[in-house]
Amino acid sequence: MDTKSLARSFIYTDWTLIETQFEPDKLHSRETIFTIGNGYLGTRGSFEEGYVRALPATFIYGVYNDVPVVYTELVNCPDWLPLVVIVNGDRFHLDRGEILRYERQLDLRYGILSRSIRWRSPSGHTIDIQFERFASLADEHVLEQRCQLTPLDFDGLIEVQASINGYPENQGFNHWENIDQGKTEHGIWLHSRTRNSLIDLAMGAKMTISGTEASLQVNTAPGYPTLSSTFLAVAQQTITVEKLVTVFTSRDIDTPVTAALEKLAHLPDYTLLLNDHKQAWERVWQQSDIVIEGDTTAAFAVRYNLFQLLIAAPWHDERVSIPAKTLSGFGYRGHIFWDTEIFILPFFIFTQPKVARNLLSYRCHTLNGARRKASHSGYKGAMYPWESAVTGDEVTPRWSLPNDFYAEDVRIWCRDREIHISADITYAIWYYWQATSDDEWMRDCGAEIILDTAIFWSSRVEYNSQSDRYEIRGVIGADEYHEFVHNNTFTNRIVQWHLEKALIVYDWLRQTFPERVKDLEQKLQITSEVRSRWQDIIAKMWIPYDPSTGLIEQFDGFFQLEDINLKDYEPRQKSMQTILGIEGANRRQVLKQPDVLMLLYLMRASAEFPYNQKTLQANWDYYAPRTDITYGSSLGPAIHAILAADLGKLDEAYKRFMQAAMVDLEDSRGNTKDGIHGASAGGVWLVVVFGFGGIQLTENGPVANPHLPNNWTRLKFKLHWRGQWHEFDLHQGLGTGDKGTRGQGGQGDKGNLSQTLSASLRFPFFASSSQSESEANHNPDIRGVIFDLDGVLTDTAEYHYLAWQKLADEEGIPFNRLANEALRGVSRRASLMLIVKDRQYSEAQIQEMMERKNRYYVELLKNITQDDLLPGAIALLDELRQAGIKTAIGSASKNARTVLQRLGIADKVDAIADGYSVQKPKPAPDLFLYAANQLGLEPAQSVVIEDAAAGIEAALAAGMWAVGLGPVERVGAAHVVLPSLAGIKWADIQAKLNDAAKQKNG
Repeated sequence: MDTKSLARSFIYTDWTLIETQFEPDKLHSRETIFTIGNGYLGTRGSFEEGYVRALPATFIYGVYNDVPVVYTELVNCPDWLPLVVIVNGDRFHLDRGEILRYERQLDLRYGILSRSIRWRSPSGHTIDIQFERFASLADEHVLEQRCQLTPLDFDGLIEVQASINGYPENQGFNHWENIDQGKTEHGIWLHSRTRNSLIDLAMGAKMTISGTEASLQVNTAPGYPTLSSTFLAVAQQTITVEKLVTVFTSRDIDTPVTAALEKLAHLPDYTLLLNDHKQAWERVWQQSDIVIEGDTTAAFAVRYNLFQLLIAAPWHDERVSIPAKTLSGFGYRGHIFWDTEIFILPFFIFTQPKVARNLLSYRCHTLNGARRKASHSGYKGAMYPWESAVTGDEVTPRWSLPNDFYAEDVRIWCRDREIHISADITYAIWYYWQATSDDEWMRDCGAEIILDTAIFWSSRVEYNSQSDRYEIRGVIGADEYHEFVHNNTFTNRIVQWHLEKALIVYDWLRQTFPERVKDLEQKLQITSEVRSRWQDIIAKMWIPYDPSTGLIEQFDGFFQLEDINLKDYEPRQKSMQTILGIEGANRRQVLKQPDVLMLLYLMRASAEFPYNQKTLQANWDYYAPRTDITYGSSLGPAIHAILAADLGKLDEAYKRFMQAAMVDLEDSRGNTKDGIHGASAGGVWLVVVFGFGGIQLTENGPVANPHLPNNWTRLKFKLHWRGQWHEFDLHQGLGTGDKGTRGQGGQGDKGNLSQTLSASLRFPFFASSSQSESEANHNPDIRGVIFDLDGVLTDTAEYHYLAWQKLADEEGIPFNRLANEALRGVSRRASLMLIVKDRQYSEAQIQEMMERKNRYYVELLKNITQDDLLPGAIALLDELRQAGIKTAIGSASKNARTVLQRLGIADKVDAIADGYSVQKPKPAPDLFLYAANQLGLEPAQSVVIEDAAAGIEAALAAGMWAVGLGPVERVGAAHVVLPSLAGIKWADIQAKLNDAAKQKNG
């Protein structure tokens, strides 16, 4: 694979981001990129030992404090990371001594950040240091660190200091007052309080050391409690230091100090905490993962963006919402924008609906703040702020302070004029309701938001008696380069749409919950006159749309502005507003981000006015070339990608998709240091599912109309829709709308494959206590056949051999055909381990070699044709189909679908289980159990045809019948052994299985 960033220091694998060298000039952006979290807090990827000018930060949801100019900001909390290592008097630091080896890894599957360094101290002592940390997803109040120390060429004294730093800063501003601290028999603790919001925070920490004799000392320097130990280290022996931290705030519990210390006292060891944490991540990815085959960089980038959303998800708190920069940086002060509802929320609606409910409930808790803003501005109802924090009051700074002392302050008009957010929130509520059928939440929360914001709109619009139409004047649209316009079409239409839905919700309430509608009528003063005004606004809202051309004017007078050709300004690395100035951009037809196209994107979900192909094409042709898509807003590329896919412009769609997917990994905008681009991360999911997957939402559930990028051979994901799980497994050449299994039951039934596998494993073949004697004496009831691919239907072993041989030659490793025989049926990683034997490689090198071999293999596969099918393969597949026997492929290869397509037999099988389907390779039974599950069969109704010992072992472990192809010494454990499929009929296999059953039952 060896897919690297522009800095040439990143390697991407399926699940792991690997940094291969330390680059001090990228310190701040990498701190953002290596953020970890658990939905309660986020911790930037700063170093345990510290570094000059570093920006370490831990942000906890809801912990805001007032600050001059910017109203309030998310507070940088006490730092739980400090872990100092002193080697024979030399303090370990990356800018001291010599770095002989460096590698940092972020494991997306389990949310674990690790770092491996070989360091030679200024005194000449060489030591391997391995750091690991995670924020527990199983218990949001628990944080874990581990440090493993291995002296290489010396015996000597090592000192370790584990601390809590009670002096964090928000870029120079300290929000905390230290209240108290101390020690207990289990460790140390710190109690702090924010200076204005008066939120109490408590942290407890304990340290254990194994691998040597060590005692602990406590230092309670004010605001910096520390556990330390000095011990003798012996060359080539590893010492392990584990630090466990607990954290609570007064938002969680009245007595955070007591809670932190009690939890600290009862924590299990690091290993048990890690196992619980991993299991929690397994459950999350089971619902949220996206598999992309054929594009390693995109596959990783999508998972990386989803990971950033998942660690920012408030799993257990409905009083908070996801800030624009998540919990990963100081940008935008931790404020919440429309980014959450429009760009981020859909991912959670369709994969983690409980989180989506929490995010929308935040808007319910802050509704009174929206009412205060409306009243302050002279309007009725509820007017949500452009930027929000705890209370729902407006917290957008009035001024932006420049870096240049001689420049003028810049007025931020969004707080006053970018008002479409109230309709954006209604849009999110509406589609949450459509997707989940959560009538209870809509009754108790959603309806009140929709109706009260509709009241705001009826007081905000203006009636133009001369033209007999309603207008909305003096606004900023989605395109923020134009700061004072009239009748922005995006705003006008989304308000009209909002009022349409308000009337529907009102009628639904009246019919379904009459008592609730009476309460709201009284509370919000909704009368028949109010509803009549809504209907009149809907009928007469001004939408500047030309039906003859399909072209929409962005706002009154936009077409009269000075036109611009953005190509004239290339190449550039600045936004057009920076180049032209604020007024210069105001005077020209240049957009910061999609506006009319953003409207069309929102209306495409239900194909509502003005969305149709003619309108989309006309407005794409006009507005896309005028949009500053590279340096305007990070919100734009994903929307352009979706609409380009709708128009069949797959090259453009893919380009914009990758622009969004890599915005932080490549720091392409130069501001990753400020935090993750949360809206862009959500947009990546939108592009994959609704753009390339072509998902359309119907009353009968989501349906796919895919248009995959040319290099994608497979796209797989799940969607939750009205209580059921829908799995989509889309690939090139297998037709539109190809869909996998649908979960059974309601929202509580997760359709979790791992549960199905576990149930199957508890009742293995011939061992079920529920199986009656009469059933066991009958012939096997075989209803499905699962074929291995290599060596059974085709022989790609030669291609594998040639690829491994090329890799071995490049690495100078002895390898031949005899050694290749040991790799039959073995996973790629296990094969590599057999080849390299006792040679030492880093994990990054191992990952790179595996992907390099795969590249060689995929390149060789281009030569495969139907002529490479083994004798008897097609005849048996056709016979099984005629007999009504279901068929599946059970191959550990991640290239299985590509091989099937090139062989021309993809349409001859009913299901495919491949290297992307399960985590555990053969000889684990998971792959075959997955295949049977896809076919809707019990294990005992399935027979596996395999040519490898590992495959036979997996089939037997799954409780299935096994047919082995090849020599008895290799596949003799199978129920039936055949030399090959040449000349074999289904009746022959049945007869031999019947004989095997009789022998088994004696």
